[in-house]
Amino acid sequence: MNRRLAWAFPPVAVLGVLFLYPLALVVRQSLRPDTGGTSLQPYADVFASVAFREALWTTVWIAVAATAGCLVLGFGLALVIAFVPFPGARTVARFIDVFLSFPSFLITLALLFIYGTTGIIGSFRFLTTPWGVLLAEVTYFTPFVMRPVLAAFSQLDTAQLEAAAGLGARAPRIVRRVILPEAVPALAAGGSLVLVLCLNEFGIVLFTGAKGVTTLPMLVYSKAILESDYPGACVVAVVNILISVGLYGLYRVVSRRAGA
Repeated sequence: MNRRLAWAFPPVAVLGVLFLYPLALVVRQSLRPDTGGTSLQPYADVFASVAFREALWTTVWIAVAATAGCLVLGFGLALVIAFVPFPGARTVARFIDVFLSFPSFLITLALLFIYGTTGIIGSFRFLTTPWGVLLAEVTYFTPFVMRPVLAAFSQLDTAQLEAAAGLGARAPRIVRRVILPEAVPALAAGGSLVLVLCLNEFGIVLFTGAKGVTTLPMLVYSKAILESDYPGACVVAVVNILISVGLYGLYRVVSRRAGA
């Protein structure tokens, strides 16, 4: 037993120093207003501000819309790669793994080079609107849905597809009745991951330069860097963390009950 505790101590210590301790500092700072002492006043001030409510709403609707777009687009692209034979399908599937390592701002810059006001196409200003942020997030996060869906498709018994086709089922019916049920756990896993990542996305919103699009991470940046309101920034950060952890916990409960 002592040996097990000895082996467990190093990773727990590293986790505590690198993650739990900084998180505790953020929570502590959120309870310390500039006037001194310990108080919930920073929370009251932030919750009462119009900027926080607007940032919360913007964060939620963009994250939900981007997740929905990623699920639809990711499932469709995964279907094509897995079941529609074309030259280079395997290369495209491998490229998805490489794409996952790209930083989010790199994809945003690529979109700016194409659709920005000084880009290849030019004259398109939608990238500086919420729809531009939504497009960039769907473009970047769709592979996070495709990866688990492709893995699920690789384990699908092709005999089921052949039997369904032999019974006269058309492609849309096969997708709806055979393929989609097998992909639901993978879609749930990929969708939940994308939702959490979109809630915390900072680089895409910053590099699009979208005016009037302030999400919770952007509000943290604004309060800490531009306004020097560190207690307020920590309050927003704590709220963002609680939302992310809560969504992850809800996903674990739902997936456990569904047997995923």
